[in-house]
Amino acid sequence: MESHSHPFVSVIIPVYNDAERLKLCLEALENQTYPQTGYEVIVVDNASDETADIKGVVTQFGQAIAAYESTPGSYAARNKGISLAKGEVIAFTDADCIPASDWIEKGVQHLLNTPNCGLVAGEIKIFFKNPERLTPVELFEKVTAFEQKDYLENYKYGATANLFTFKTVIERVGSFNSSLKSSGDVEWGQRVAAFNYQQVYAANACVAHPARYSFKQLYKRTTRIVGGAYDLHWKKNNLILQRNRILLQALLADLLPPLNFVVKTFRDIRLQGIEEKLRVSLVMFFVRYVSAWERIRLMIGGASIRE
Repeated sequence: MESHSHPFVSVIIPVYNDAERLKLCLEALENQTYPQTGYEVIVVDNASDETADIKGVVTQFGQAIAAYESTPGSYAARNKGISLAKGEVIAFTDADCIPASDWIEKGVQHLLNTPNCGLVAGEIKIFFKNPERLTPVELFEKVTAFEQKDYLENYKYGATANLFTFKTVIERVGSFNSSLKSSGDVEWGQRVAAFNYQQVYAANACVAHPARYSFKQLYKRTTRIVGGAYDLHWKKNNLILQRNRILLQALLADLLPPLNFVVKTFRDIRLQGIEEKLRVSLVMFFVRYVSAWERIRLMIGGASIRE
């Protein structure tokens, strides 16, 4: 990249009790092909336990600075990072991600080469604890997790595990909805699209993300997503009867057998043999019924949770 194509970049990483994987992320960000004088890394501790010692991890890396946000939720933490950012370009990733060595370089190239660009959504590659022996949940993640290109083309957003934008775009469309614990990237990306900015998928701006491998992890993710959708779409509806009617429709949809998903799964060439396809299908039943239970909990007055 020529010198004129090196705008200063602020990389923002929210973290909550994940010091071990944060260290791997920061190691990758310390060794980027982008000039080290051209970027900063802002790690926002979202009220982690003291034993995590997030600040102690951050101080080990020359490119990184530590910040703190007490309001629960990664979007509140990202907003804190935005408020401190010096960069013309803002990049987002997560503490459990490992960016490729040319991640910043490629993301910035796409931003600069796309007229009226509002956001760049980079590829998120899933990796596994033991690739030779995947758990049912890992198999499920293999075919469902972080379909970034699909998010962008069909839903007009990119997951914040790998996202680039200009600070001027944020200043125009606004920052993330800090009240959301999930789906904040959906709401913000669709806001960017509503302002008629271009959105582009970048297959060569990659981060690696660990697959969830246990039903406990998948349970937490599912309840967080349902809670985020509730806060985003339904909680703001002050007409209680109408809100509950919509929630009831979603609940009934969860309780119906996921036959379309099962058919799609059995046609998926990424899965080998009947056993893998059956395992993935059964995991979807788990996800559906966890979603249904969480909707019931929210309907009777429960609050969304962060994880």
